[in-house]
Formats: sequence, C-alpha cells, structure tokens
Amino acid sequence: MNLLNAPWFPFRTREGSVVYRPPTAMADPEIVDLALPRADFQGAAYQFLIGLLQTALPPQGHGDWLDRFIEPPSIEELEAAFAPLADAFELDGDGPRFMQDLDPLDDVKDGTVSGLLIDAPGANGIKNNTDFFVKRGRVEAMCEDCAALALFTMQINAPAGGAGIRVGLRGGGPLTTLVLPESPDASLWSRLWLNVVTSRALTRSGQAWQAPRTDGETLFLWVAPTRVSDRKGTEVLPEGMHPLHPYWSMPRRFRLLFDDEPCRCDICGREASRVVRRIRAKKQGANYDGPWLHPLTPYRRDPKKPNEPPLSTKGQPGGLGYQHWSNLVLQDADTSGALPALVVQDYVSEKVRAVDEERRFGEEIAALLKHARLWAFGYDMDNMKPRGWYSAEMPLVAVPPAKQERLRSWVQQYIELARQIAWMVRTQVKNAWFARPSDAKGDMSHIDLAFYDVTRGAFFNALFDFQKTLMEADGTQRLPSEVAEAWYRTLKREALALFEERALSGALEAVDLQRATAARRQLQSFLAGRSKGSKAIRQFAETGGFALVAEPATTEEGVS
Repeated sequence: MNLLNAPWFPFRTREGSVVYRPPTAMADPEIVDLALPRADFQGAAYQFLIGLLQTALPPQGHGDWLDRFIEPPSIEELEAAFAPLADAFELDGDGPRFMQDLDPLDDVKDGTVSGLLIDAPGANGIKNNTDFFVKRGRVEAMCEDCAALALFTMQINAPAGGAGIRVGLRGGGPLTTLVLPESPDASLWSRLWLNVVTSRALTRSGQAWQAPRTDGETLFLWVAPTRVSDRKGTEVLPEGMHPLHPYWSMPRRFRLLFDDEPCRCDICGREASRVVRRIRAKKQGANYDGPWLHPLTPYRRDPKKPNEPPLSTKGQPGGLGYQHWSNLVLQDADTSGALPALVVQDYVSEKVRAVDEERRFGEEIAALLKHARLWAFGYDMDNMKPRGWYSAEMPLVAVPPAKQERLRSWVQQYIELARQIAWMVRTQVKNAWFARPSDAKGDMSHIDLAFYDVTRGAFFNALFDFQKTLMEADGTQRLPSEVAEAWYRTLKREALALFEERALSGALEAVDLQRATAARRQLQSFLAGRSKGSKAIRQFAETGGFALVAEPATTEEGVS
C-alpha cells in the first residue's frame, strides 16, 4: 500500500458522511475535516498531512502562501506534487518501508501490534497485572490503514521506554499546537494550509535547504540503514539533517508483519482483507539530541541558561486552559522563556500582516480573519505511562508585532490575578474543611481548575477587547479600565460562588459553620483588597485605573 495513492484516510464531508480517499482529497472543497477513530490518530493525521504539504508544496514566500490559501490547488495538482515522494511512502514491500527499519529484524522476537499504541499496557503492566484502566488484549488486529497511522503516531510522539528505547525528537509527551480557522464550516484545506510555513522559516543555522528527495536519508531515515545508537557520537543532530526532518522523525525501530486474511480491525471496526497482528521492534534506534525545534510544538528555554537546548512543552495533569494561553501564543524568550510553535508565531506575526498588506492594496480578502482558533493537544505522560490525552481549542487573536509585547503584558496580568485568587479560594476551602488545614493531605488542584473553567469565557472576551484596543488606538495605551474592572468583578463573583459551593458541600452535620464563616470572611477581605496578603488585588486595580469598592460587613447569617 502506498500512503500517497491509496484511499486510506477517512474524511468528513460537508454533508456529514465519512469517505475513505487518498491524501489528495484534502484539496476537495467538500472535505471539511478528518474522521479518525482515535483522538491521538486524529492529531497525528493532521500532522501527517501538514508535513506532506510542507514537504511537497512549500511556499516560497507569504505571497505564494496566500495565493494557495485563497485558491487551493486541484486534486490533480496535488497528485503531481506528491508523485516524486511516492517511493518513500510504501508501507510494505522489499524496499524501504514507511517509517520502518530497512533491516527486516529477523533476529528479534515478534510482538503484538498493540505495541504501536502509546496507551497500551507494557510488558511490566501485564506481568504485574496493573492494567486496570487500559486492558490487555483489546487490540489484537489492525487493518493496514490503522497500522500505518499507529506507526506514525508512535514515531512522532515516542515516549521514554527504558534503556535503549529511544524517545521522540520532541521528547516524550510533546504538545502540538495548530492554527485553525474560526469558521466551523471551513474546508480541510484551509485548516491544513494555515499551518504550512515558508522554506526559509524552517531553515535554521547550520542547515541547508535542498529539494526533498526520496533517497535522501537526512530527510527520511527509513530509506537507509539504521543509525544505530549503541555508542556515543551516533546522536542525530539538527545541523546534520534536512530542515523538514522534524515532520518525519523516526526514533523507534519497527517492522510490520502483514497477513493476507480477512479480519475485523480492532481500531476502526471495518472488515479488511489484509491484517497486521504482529510487529518486530528493536532497541537502539535514532537518538535525537541537540537544539531541535519542531515547527508544530511550543518550547520553553531557561533565560538564565541561553546555551542550553530548549525543552518542548509537555501535557500536564489538569489539562489545558487559558492560564496557558500566553506561553502557547506569545513569544517571551527573555523573561518566561516561552517559545510558541513556529506555525503559531508565523500566523500571528507574518500571515496576518501579509493579508493586511494585500487589503491595503485593494484586494478583497475575507478568508483570513483576525480571529482564528488555537488547537492544542497531546498526551500527559508520566515517563512511559500515559495519564491522559488532552485536547483544547482556544481563540487566537493577532496584533501587529510592535504591540505583541503589550498584549503579552496585559494577558499575564490577567492570568496572574486569576492565579492568585484561585490559590486563595483553595486555601480558604481548606480552612473551612479542616481544623488543621496545614496537616491536610491530598490533591486539591481540582478547585483551581474549576475556577479557571468558570472564568474561561470572561478571559477570552477580555482578549478580544485587548485586540480591539491595540488595533484601533495609536501611541501608548494603558490597560483598559472598564475591561480590567469587568475581569476583577468576574473573578470576585466566581470566587465567592465557588467557595460557597465547595466549602458547604457534603452532609450538613459535617459542616463547621464557624470555620466556614471565618474562611469566607478572610476570602472577602482578600478579594476587597483589605487584607495584608491582597497586594495583588490592589496593584491590579491601580494598574487598571478603577476603584475597589468596600463591601458591607458579613454576618454569620450571610453564609448559606
């Protein structure tokens, strides 16, 4: 099966049906999305198609990019662009196999195909009978289509796996951030093309851009003998690889074993005439080292250690929320060390500007708006154990590059105020629950997450107000006072509501009203800026240019 020609991708049409077609169907205006059977497959499929476009059809400049955004290529044009790469995308056969070891690995014992799934229980989990939530034996057979995508998903997300089992180019459990159109009816082409950048943007110091070739092992490692990493000096470094290699990284050594027999795929549920039940895997694959930067992943560097390689942003317990927005969108290398994904930086700083310039020249371009969506997703890994999969969409606003620092400053002020208030709510809930709260054990971060969840809409409304302010006004702007006050009032209202919901939860006879009243009074004092610890409240009001209104004293009867 050739992955560029075979109808192996499930696409969703405007009518809501799912059709299996080759990757070139992404150019069909009636195709609006992908429809993979697993969330991690969905994210990986997007990355596969983006990488394919980036490799076969890289724009030479933002004008070239904009032309194809407005007028997508035909399916025939995509077929012609993909044709020179076809030899590198054969899934089976005697020659190079897509993302598989060139060696047939006859010297290793066969394993089950479930070993391609990041969330499948490992050998230790099965041996120790700890596969409580993700059970063994649930995936014993895959069709070719699902096996190909499982292989790709594992290679681009490969977590730590023990001695000699190599981690992915981005490190284990990397987040991926993509730019999506605001409109839910947008074509799949626009969803993908928004995340394609120019060749120049991809090329870093020490690298040289060359036209992609299927026999070029600096791009596709699987077309050449494995770079075995059994000793020092065998590390795969950025300067020795093609700028496009991050899209096609291959840290693990696998061979898929195909059987010609009818089966029902345990992943997608379809009947297939060819099946993968067993795989071969071997240690000491490509060992990625050095300052790799994947174009689809945000990173963070230590501003105090500028010579150390940046680290990819990982999924964390609690998921993704607006408290992460700034670091995923706005570059801040010198202070927080945040390095958003290249595709996000390119959209915010370059693509929007290119569209603005065309509009000033009289071009009627309505397809690319100031408002887009940021899609962030990835596994939350505990070393080699997946704790969960997170996927979140958030608004993505763009302002001129000269005003991005001001936007970042305002956003961070808002997030810091929310963080301080969330901490105080959690503290006072503990004070209401326990006679000795400092001795109380257990994770109470769910209170913070609940607070961020109920204030999410208000934050993004404020974000749009920031954008409007920065786009319409010239000169030095201060934090809009009416927007700042609205944010403070929202946080205050939701903090009190959340406290009363949590502090008085449970059986009535178990509630200590005296403790709860005292805790609520302390929370009110903090929120009003009257306590010694509420300096953050007073500073925010001063910066925002609004007055804190003192609240009337609260009696015990006021607690309900």
